[in-house]
Amino acid sequence: MSCQTVEHYQQLPIVPADHRYAYGADASHFADLFLPAAPGPHPVLVLIHGGCWQAAYGLEPLGQLARAIAVQGIAVWNIEYRRLGNGGGWPHTLLDAGAALDFLPTIAKAACLDLSRVVTAGHSAGGQLALWLAGRRRLPVRSLLYAPAPLPVYGVISLAGIPDLAAAAREGICGAAVSNLLGGSPQQRTEHYAAASPYALTPLGVHHLHIHGEDDEVVPVESVRRYVSYALQAGDQATMLALPAAGHFELVDARTHAAAVFLRALTHLVKPG
Repeated sequence: MSCQTVEHYQQLPIVPADHRYAYGADASHFADLFLPAAPGPHPVLVLIHGGCWQAAYGLEPLGQLARAIAVQGIAVWNIEYRRLGNGGGWPHTLLDAGAALDFLPTIAKAACLDLSRVVTAGHSAGGQLALWLAGRRRLPVRSLLYAPAPLPVYGVISLAGIPDLAAAAREGICGAAVSNLLGGSPQQRTEHYAAASPYALTPLGVHHLHIHGEDDEVVPVESVRRYVSYALQAGDQATMLALPAAGHFELVDARTHAAAVFLRALTHLVKPG
């Protein structure tokens, strides 16, 4: 069976959220909250869409996945952010991801959220952001991306993610998007890559799981295997699940076996025992 394509992804059913909140002043500064039917407090998944950081791709296709997660008793904070083409790039895309996460305490009481169990998960380029949110506490005060008291992340699940931005730029993953995101090549923008790449911030200090399709033609599975090996050597608790007969997009289609693997892993992470 052939793998799903970007056209499949763009045609995923649109499922509305329970609430939408603005976390900033820009048109892209919003996030959708999906809540379980049962009373809380609820563990929280911060869900981050991909699309090579391009403005052409937004959060709407992930609504169906967010609803499937909420049915399992986990609140989902599906975030939007500025991308390339609508004000994103360095440093705005990363600052937006941080601001969206750090907004959660504002709504935690009303939505009955358990902020001691906040997990980030991102697809493709969103995987980079999900991992980065866990590692940003290691940023120096002088960094443009520094936040004095970032909301702690309990764990990360990267779905077909891009954990090493310097390697991705060299290998042409997402074409020229990485260099466009960070304003140049790794040689030209060394400090940007050091602040934005999960690889450069490793060890992240939390459990991170990488779920990847063996047949992924957008982000080669070997690029993630290299990173997981590096993370383990650095002392992190890093795990990889490589799924046979899966490509890049099956992971975020709630109807697929790959998405079921993700849901089981997420439930185990936020509800241990």
